[in-house]
Amino acid sequence: MSGKEKHSSEKFKMLLKEQGFRIHEFPEEELRYAFYAEYGKGHPVVGLLGEYDALPGLSQKGGSMVKEAVGASEPGHACGHNLIGTSAYASALAVKKYLEDAGKEGTVRFYGCPQEELLDGKVLMAKYHAFDGCDAAFSYHPWNANLPVYQGFLAMNNLKFHFTGISSHAGQAPEQGRSALDAVELANMGVNVMREHVISSARIHYVITNGGEAPNIVPKEASSWYYVRALHRRDVNEITDRVLNCQKGAALMTDTTLSYEKVGGCYEILPNQVLFQLAHQNFHEMEMSPYTEEEKNLAKALSISLPEEQLKKDREVLGMETEGSYIHKETLSIEAAKSYPISGSSDIGDVSWLMPFSAIFTAAWPLGVNAHTWQSASASGSSLGQKGMLYAAKIMAGMAVDLMEKPEILREAQEEFRSRTEGNPYVSPLG
Repeated sequence: MSGKEKHSSEKFKMLLKEQGFRIHEFPEEELRYAFYAEYGKGHPVVGLLGEYDALPGLSQKGGSMVKEAVGASEPGHACGHNLIGTSAYASALAVKKYLEDAGKEGTVRFYGCPQEELLDGKVLMAKYHAFDGCDAAFSYHPWNANLPVYQGFLAMNNLKFHFTGISSHAGQAPEQGRSALDAVELANMGVNVMREHVISSARIHYVITNGGEAPNIVPKEASSWYYVRALHRRDVNEITDRVLNCQKGAALMTDTTLSYEKVGGCYEILPNQVLFQLAHQNFHEMEMSPYTEEEKNLAKALSISLPEEQLKKDREVLGMETEGSYIHKETLSIEAAKSYPISGSSDIGDVSWLMPFSAIFTAAWPLGVNAHTWQSASASGSSLGQKGMLYAAKIMAGMAVDLMEKPEILREAQEEFRSRTEGNPYVSPLG
């Protein structure tokens, strides 16, 4: 799981070292399971982002048509990070082979990236300059569709608020108490009223993590945990300031004390048209292995285990008219990929603000299947997921070779990156 990726990190380092890669680790405790491994010399330096953390409580037998945990309450790869890491690894080996055979100058880097599910792994890596010297980077995520990503994922802030009041007997002497829970509830009310007056694409979610011990005791301490999301980092920052004002106002109204911590945050993906088009070109140049009847049956079983409207929505978004198909086999057009809706958040967005960047999705999951479900864990652990992973590895390797063969493409991508970030540089969400 996030923050506990010791085995996966060590395994990748061992395999890469055996292949002749130079391993670079970080002295910071926060990055104990992060590293990068590089092969080659000189520029361009192309980074491939590998992930390997899992999700708690989502254990699932790979390739099973029914919900079937491997171990009770065990973690599972319901977001396909087992495929993300191996795809970057396979791609790195392919680029290494190219550098050896072609005798070209260039460097390929495999980035071991922990804690994506906490949305702070790559943010921490950026804070400690792990991506310095890299000219461009590529990332892959298993999905239920084949497309290069133009823009998407929501920028986000992760905050925890703590109120401290005065405890007292709620029945005998309530006037002597100052309720921290009252502060939490008033702050939440303020935020809920504020929702009408923020942009419609914003998302604000919270839970009360501490609401007191018993109803007959005025709670001395109470806490809440907030996520603030929006399409752009600037909107997240503005909404976060207003959420903080609601907390401060609640403390004033209840005569309590407020403290808070910014646990983390991340950026949205910064588009790069040059690399987006390069990725789309490589989707068409590479081939995915054909599916077996067993894989088609698994895809159907996982798809029909979901609500029919979910499957129908995916077919509509992807322009698929065939009712009997449960795997997206084509590649979305440039126009459709540009407008493809991608919600949720990911720390890959932060990397896109440091250098030219491209992310790709491949159909490692059947239609209708979303991340963080037993269905996605089953597909990720099957040959169906492996074929999507290898397809992505070919595409990313092809893109890396293109940058090394045609340096003018990288120059164009870098110029676009500079123009998009001019006057709006990356500022770590961690401060």
